Amino acid sequence: MPSLTLPYVPHYVAAPPSKETLEYADLAIIDISKADTEEGRAALAIEVREALLNHGFFYVVNHGYSQDQVRQFFHIVWIVDIISTQTDRIFDIADLPFSAVSDSEKQIYAGTMKQSGSYQGYKLRQYWHIDAGVRDQLEHYNINRDVTKRGHPEILRPLLQEIKEFSKHNHFNVLHPMLRLIARSLELPEDTLVNNHDYDAVGETYVRFMKYYPRTEEEETKTKNVWLKGHTDFGSITILWSQPVAALQILTREGKWRWIRHIENALVVNAGDALDFLTGGYYKGTIHRVVKPPEDQRNYPRLGVFYFVMPNDDVKLVPMAQSPVLQRAGIQRRCDDSEAPTMEQWRKARTSAYGRSELENGKEKGVEQEVINGLLVKHYN
Repeated sequence: MPSLTLPYVPHYVAAPPSKETLEYADLAIIDISKADTEEGRAALAIEVREALLNHGFFYVVNHGYSQDQVRQFFHIVWIVDIISTQTDRIFDIADLPFSAVSDSEKQIYAGTMKQSGSYQGYKLRQYWHIDAGVRDQLEHYNINRDVTKRGHPEILRPLLQEIKEFSKHNHFNVLHPMLRLIARSLELPEDTLVNNHDYDAVGETYVRFMKYYPRTEEEETKTKNVWLKGHTDFGSITILWSQPVAALQILTREGKWRWIRHIENALVVNAGDALDFLTGGYYKGTIHRVVKPPEDQRNYPRLGVFYFVMPNDDVKLVPMAQSPVLQRAGIQRRCDDSEAPTMEQWRKARTSAYGRSELENGKEKGVEQEVINGLLVKHYN
């Protein structure tokens, strides 16, 4: 194989970690490298089950995204002046759609969320309504794992092969091992969920680069420092590459908001709606939100790298009733199986409605709600 010279990408300098005292969630840390053996998988399945039941959020470490691996992918000849780690480089790439693309070019590649129910392309700033007339100050760029599905800004085109390999790493080296552990925790054959999350199937699983920008004091006051209301993700699981700006919080089972701590080169994994549907409410989608960072990070942008995971589009979101664990626990269906949406129907409905629909006040304090595909969806303010 001929060698590949990686294109030069300016280094993104992130904020230093916060030194403020914050109330962090006590999340489990899953060492995915132990999944290589039968004994390791048996132990990890128990850890994953407890993590999903306790918080629905956990860390994954030793996931193998290393300098050696990127050399193996590409047979690389390095020409950059300073060799950063592979994780550093994906954040360098992640910043390009925002810092190196003009507003006019962004408009060319803007997504059509309301019309198509797909996030592919840009979600531009101020597209969503947050609260009290305040609109969002974040933008993201979304790339399907099939990077050829649509065009991309010029600055990203030489980097698409790297982005594709990054997506494959997430899918095969993180997602599939995690799905096998989740299936095992339900006493199902290990590939039960893997078969519903085929890399080459029609679906919307994608890489997201996201950037939050500091807001004005007036915006903070009007929204009570909430940058993104409490919500669940609509896929099966979300993989977030840990970064230093504190802003992400989860709602614990005790009803308390707790911060997510940054762990260098760790992944933050959480459950979403699709896993909730498929497990009959056993593994619930976790409510999370984004708020103003602590004061020592107040004026820094927050750059995020994600892998949003969904089952294949044609998967009907009904409980896996064959699971002995779910049979013992009792299955809580959100609707009759005959009325359950497919993943395609659910993702399109959630995508087109998010941040654009009129919400109603719910019975719970600080909770707003809407009905999507006949199912109640809550937003926590």
